[in-house]
Amino acid sequence: MLYIVATPIGNLEDITLRALRVLGEVDYIAAEDTRRTVKLLNHYEIKTKLVSFHEHSGDEKRAWILAELEAGRDIALVSDAGTPLISDPGAVLVKEAAQMGLEMTTLPAACAAVAAVSLSGHGGAWAFRGFFSKKSGERKAQMARVAESEIPSVIYESPHALVKTLGALAEECGDGRDVVVAKELTKLHERVYMGTLGEASSFFTSPVKGEYVIIVDSAPQRAEPTDEEIRALIEQLRTQGMTKKDAAKAASEKLGVRPNRAYRITL
Repeated sequence: MLYIVATPIGNLEDITLRALRVLGEVDYIAAEDTRRTVKLLNHYEIKTKLVSFHEHSGDEKRAWILAELEAGRDIALVSDAGTPLISDPGAVLVKEAAQMGLEMTTLPAACAAVAAVSLSGHGGAWAFRGFFSKKSGERKAQMARVAESEIPSVIYESPHALVKTLGALAEECGDGRDVVVAKELTKLHERVYMGTLGEASSFFTSPVKGEYVIIVDSAPQRAEPTDEEIRALIEQLRTQGMTKKDAAKAASEKLGVRPNRAYRITL
């Protein structure tokens, strides 16, 4: 059995009784960082053998873990903190284990994204964005999706990039967009900042320390355009040389209305 085990994101008491039992019973614990996981194990006097498994482990280590599972061993997969595969390595291992028909189960508990949402005042749906790409083009496209999203976006960010990211989000989404910035969740220096992106950009200055979750509010809902607004835009486009049909199509795309509605207004 492969056990996907959530571990504390800060406070060592944020772990389930089931997780402690499983960590003590399995043959191996595959850990993203054995130095961090051993502190948890020592705290609860768990003696299970640790093996390193992270994003740079390579095919050979993954093949060894799969072979051990196939041979009947029980292995627990843990990340540095929180729930494995949530912006943490392990996805390929889990996928290949499933393809091989190996038994798997998850032991849910702490997750920084969920913890931040619970403190944010946002209810209902939200989109998890994880860490933005380090490539400028991809990063800008990801921020554009945040700016246009109809539901709040949850973002992870490192301390050295927080100030730059808040500034870029303010430019992309507008200074007035509401934001929640949660710092060091469940830890001694936990803080939750609520304000606008413009205010947050001024509040957080370099250098900062800690681990951060940013929650950017959804895009403001646009009011449905009136017939008069649609007609005015169509007439403006007609003066630029467009046909009635092309002007109606262009107006529908710009204003976000159905093409047949725009065309009916021209009749």
